[in-house]
Amino acid sequence: MLNSALSTRRDITDKRLVRSFAYIGGQWRAAATGATLAVTDPATGEIIGEVASLSGDEARSAVDAAQAAFADWSGLLPQARAAILRRWFELVLAHKEDLARIMVLEQGKPLSEARGEIDYGAAFIEFYAEETKRPNIEGVTSHLADAEVELWREPVGVAALITPWNFPSAMLTRKASAALAAGCTVVCHPSAETPFSALALAELAERAGVPAGVFNVVTGIAPVIVEPWTRDTRVRALSFTGSTEVGRLLYRQSADTVKRLVLELGGHAPVIVFAGADMENAVAETMKAKWATSGQDCLGANRIFVERPVYEEFCRRFTEASMRLTIGPGMDNQDIGPLMNEKAVAKQEEHVADALARGARLACGGKRHPLGPLFYQPTVLIDVPVEAKILSEETFGPVAAILPFDTEDEVIQRANATEYGLVAYIHTQDPRRIYRLSRALQFSMVAVNRTNVTGAPIPFGGMKQSGLGREGSRLGMEEFTEIKYVCRDWA
Repeated sequence: MLNSALSTRRDITDKRLVRSFAYIGGQWRAAATGATLAVTDPATGEIIGEVASLSGDEARSAVDAAQAAFADWSGLLPQARAAILRRWFELVLAHKEDLARIMVLEQGKPLSEARGEIDYGAAFIEFYAEETKRPNIEGVTSHLADAEVELWREPVGVAALITPWNFPSAMLTRKASAALAAGCTVVCHPSAETPFSALALAELAERAGVPAGVFNVVTGIAPVIVEPWTRDTRVRALSFTGSTEVGRLLYRQSADTVKRLVLELGGHAPVIVFAGADMENAVAETMKAKWATSGQDCLGANRIFVERPVYEEFCRRFTEASMRLTIGPGMDNQDIGPLMNEKAVAKQEEHVADALARGARLACGGKRHPLGPLFYQPTVLIDVPVEAKILSEETFGPVAAILPFDTEDEVIQRANATEYGLVAYIHTQDPRRIYRLSRALQFSMVAVNRTNVTGAPIPFGGMKQSGLGREGSRLGMEEFTEIKYVCRDWA
């Protein structure tokens, strides 16, 4: 057993959930070289454990295991796969508290948010346990008098899943449950910063009866693990959640083997508040959109546009509410936890300094918090000029940028002036305006007078450089399938 302070904590009751080895072919494996990666608590900087750091050859051995298991797994009756997924779902919920605490210690988010993520992630397993039994495909009327036409939906094969640190549990269950439901086997690489959540899910998948080789978790350094998968012709699909920059790299690396790609990439969400909106609701919902996961969310509100007649009132209310946010370690269940690493904090400092230098006004915050080096004060910038970096780059942290607008056409143009196209938030009571903006905004998801729009039944994904494909809903399972056309001669 590698060093792990997690396994000695009294508040984690099931110690078997704390795993330090990779999970390949139904076996817990250390790196052949003995190499390890240290995982730290972002709130304290303390090492909470180590995980095995595998080589490229060991990553390929995970594909060997997944390929060997594919025929039997895809050949199971859908009802049998559904029953296994259902047991996995039940085990995740039964161990919700331990899973949430593991997540907080490696990721830093408030405990209440971590509990919510476990519920959210489990919902995908439940949803796809049900969808397993009903793959959706349209019938085709034969165009030939002496032939019978059929369309079949079949699993693509081995799928590689690469998951991020900001949602270390839900992003894995969203991908894996869809792929497993389709009949694929999977090789998974969790972020090196948050591997314990994925390994705990692997332990529960094993208990649920997922056969050896069907669900593999390979820990280590991302380029070392993932690059061999992009070159391997046996890996027929790759699903990634992370930055647009890395998504482009994976796109290029996967081109030679023509993989099925699902890329959930960056976001740069606008919030648009019109005069006449319910101001209390607009402020409350924008608070959720901005400060969830301490701002480290691809759905996070990066640009807040407010119509000029209500601009000052909105800025005042939003600033006052932001100043009431509590800051502290995730285990203390404060509103804002630490950021993931020093690079993230440095980006907040860069964006704030740039905006202020260009003429923005600081309403609150604007510096690191004395609690520790990875804590940054919730920061509100108002009158942010359009040239500021924060209006063109994803901030991914607790800094809110607010600026006024005068006309509907103007704000549509400014909201769309980005390479990203994931989600947009609108606040207005005008039904005609809701329709116009829902059509005009170049974002794949539009939330009207609310923030929470995601969930297992809906297709999640972006347009433009926010990604390819969809996760969640029946479409999420179809991403891991191919359509086969069969034309039979009855003559």
